[in-house]
Amino acid sequence: MTAQDPTSSRPRVLVADDESVIADTLRIILAQNGYDAVAVYRGAEAVELAQTWHPDLLLADVVMPDMSGIEAAIRIRALLPRCRILLLSGQAATSDLMRDARLDGHQFEVILKPIHPTQLLARIERS
Repeated sequence: MTAQDPTSSRPRVLVADDESVIADTLRIILAQNGYDAVAVYRGAEAVELAQTWHPDLLLADVVMPDMSGIEAAIRIRALLPRCRILLLSGQAATSDLMRDARLDGHQFEVILKPIHPTQLLARIERS
């Protein structure tokens, strides 16, 4: 994992998904569409990188083995309150995790996987 040029004016997107093929594919799609994107494969890795790279957007899978995307989002939002957050999920367990986060006062938009790249880019532009 390497961060891109810190002087870039392109919006920075941090992609976190434990499925490396998905994370890398999203990074490529974003890079081809004008974003400065970096992919990581663990929630803790996303939190660590966010501390120094300061993304404009976190795009994270909800269910990851070391730290859920929700927990990573909560930690990153505490560090970077202006960072936009979009969560991705293809699993039924997401509803329980999202309910628990809402009960703790956290609201995040969830995008269901799979999603076509053009639809994903449109959601990113709207958020």
